Amino acid sequence: MRQLRGRDARFLYADTGNANANVTLVHIYDPSTAPGGKVRFKHILAHIEGRLHRSPVFRRKLLRMPLELDYPYWIEDERFDLEYHVRHIALPAPGDWRQFCIQASRIHARPLDLSRPLWEIHVIEGLDGLLELPRGSFALLTKIHHAAIDLDAGPELTMLLHDTTATPPPPEPPEPWFPESPPGTLALLSRSLVSNLTSPLRLARPLAQLAARIAPAAASLVSDALLRPETMPVTRFNAIVSPHRVFETRRFPLADFRRIRALVDGATVNEAVIAVCAGGLRRYLQHTGELPDASLSAIAPATLRIEAGEPETELVLMRVSLGTDLADPVERLRWLHRQAVESEAAGRAIPARELTDVERHTPAATLALAAKLLGGVATGAGRRAPLAHCTIANVPGPAEPLFLGGARMTYFSAIMPIADGMGLVFAVTSYDEMLIVSPTACREQLPDPAFFAQCVRDSFQEYLARADAATAAAQARAKPVRRRVRSAPTKASAAGTAAPAAPSDRTAATPPRAARAARRRSTAPAR
Repeated sequence: MRQLRGRDARFLYADTGNANANVTLVHIYDPSTAPGGKVRFKHILAHIEGRLHRSPVFRRKLLRMPLELDYPYWIEDERFDLEYHVRHIALPAPGDWRQFCIQASRIHARPLDLSRPLWEIHVIEGLDGLLELPRGSFALLTKIHHAAIDLDAGPELTMLLHDTTATPPPPEPPEPWFPESPPGTLALLSRSLVSNLTSPLRLARPLAQLAARIAPAAASLVSDALLRPETMPVTRFNAIVSPHRVFETRRFPLADFRRIRALVDGATVNEAVIAVCAGGLRRYLQHTGELPDASLSAIAPATLRIEAGEPETELVLMRVSLGTDLADPVERLRWLHRQAVESEAAGRAIPARELTDVERHTPAATLALAAKLLGGVATGAGRRAPLAHCTIANVPGPAEPLFLGGARMTYFSAIMPIADGMGLVFAVTSYDEMLIVSPTACREQLPDPAFFAQCVRDSFQEYLARADAATAAAQARAKPVRRRVRSAPTKASAAGTAAPAAPSDRTAATPPRAARAARRRSTAPAR
């Protein structure tokens, strides 16, 4: 039996009738690599059953304290039923991407049963209309409450269920399991009494350290909230959310984001990702006629751990001005990079590794902070001005190709929780040298998620065109200039025949000089 930490319990207490802290990891598979080209549901069920012992998350449930006198405890579920948690459905024909996104959104929006272990796995078959995948493709949606696991541990859960080769090992026989008996009410009350009596002494030092380390960030946040609340514009995403969700996604080569970041000296892949998301948000609100004159902002990590081969960098949590008021995409990226440099120098970022266990904010915990702060602050006019307009959250993905029963995983993404006042979240995942940007939103606030995702795609293409043009210009500047050598006049030889002239650099394929001068250089950007 283990008690929830304060930051985990916070996600639990933040649940409302319209918003819950469910996180859904989305995996899609190509079954052609599996033995016989098919993976059956009964094999998936046996596969999961053989790995339940690898993590306590699967069989533990919540035990609430009487009168909520203390944080809940994790205890083992004596009535654990695997087939309740692993479910099997199929999309109707044609099984295309739109149908899949609708079904995934509905599954994600439904609250979990808090009297059982806080997870579900939905096996979805019938994905026959997906581009680049064969018929018979299937998906696993792993839905889990944020109180049960950190998103930073998401890869661990994914790795636990998968193999690194297409040849699946023999299924592990289920280990014997004997659940612990839960404590009685009197024992719980005794634990609560001891915890409440000792908590001031237990938390005094960590809280003092926490206050000292986040004071610069807190001061900046409070000053922005209290001194300039009216400067923050309000968008459609800063309203009360409904119980319904929408989810979309777009995939991009990670190498292209490395090219995009090169548009600004010193810029990171993280800043390039934020710039593309900001460009997509600007395009969408511009289309609907709702783009504010002032820049919109986001809560975002300052560094994403998605750069292969580079040293690990510090994770920080920042409120970032997205530069949506800037029409030029390169200027927007430059603005984002300048903010990161200035915020780091001013101490406005919160280093995740330096925070205590009492309140350790990571990119995975961004939404809990948003639930309290990003709903806005009251203004003199009785309105609420938001402190940010969206969240851009990193969900770490596996670093190597994975397989389930021999079927190769081709796609990894996430559907994130949203809250009142914060109705838009970008989940950024990476897998197999691809980077996936997946917006989650309230259905009433974003009735056209496919168009919104296309706006993100168009923003990416705009940056990529600039990167291509910059690369072509750099290559043109680096190309050596060949000096033209004049042909020597022909001289008579001793035998009375004409000697060959000195070699010329113009060949039969070289156009005459007059014709070359008449040609006009194209002004179209390089592609």
